[in-house]
Amino acid sequence: MSPVPGSGLAKGLAVTLRTMTKKTVTEQYPDALPDLPPRSRGVIGLFEENCTVCMLCARECPDWCIYIDSHKETVPAATPGGRERSRNVLDRFAIDFSLCMYCGICIEVCPFDALFWSPEFEYAETDIRDLTHERDKLREWMWTVPAPPALDPGAEEPKEIAAARKTAEKLAAAQAESAEPKPQAESTEPKPQAEPTDQKEGEGQS
Repeated sequence: MSPVPGSGLAKGLAVTLRTMTKKTVTEQYPDALPDLPPRSRGVIGLFEENCTVCMLCARECPDWCIYIDSHKETVPAATPGGRERSRNVLDRFAIDFSLCMYCGICIEVCPFDALFWSPEFEYAETDIRDLTHERDKLREWMWTVPAPPALDPGAEEPKEIAAARKTAEKLAAAQAESAEPKPQAESTEPKPQAEPTDQKEGEGQS
């Protein structure tokens, strides 16, 4: 049986009419920004103070898009007679986002929490070379990293927070003690004793 002429057009128009009666789900970007989940993989931020230049993130990166340069410095002994130590100092930390496939392996393997995901995604460039973000740019992305989710109310307080709170309490107590006025110390010098009046009168009569 041959198809009725125009049946395909009628079916297409029927789909169009059904779609017109439904609520639209298209977001008018960039006029309306999308509501992204907090753990979206947009860009990677670097918390430089936590980086120990262990090179673990660069070694585990499957795309080899992380570039790290460092040098060693000698730290003097903390106590007399102690031994000097050497530590790595970060010179360069860069990520080439034109090669990055956003797998998140570098963030997972970092043992010192120096890398974080940020939901920011608006960093397109006209020059591909500008997609290599140096450590200053990666540090700026840290301001866009969302706060971690709240802990379970029944969970124990993290050791880091407890230690920081105790340190803050001790510092506040020390500042309060230094701010209080100290009482004036009484003089410990012996006061001169007055001579007996009877003795003075007897000397005057004699």
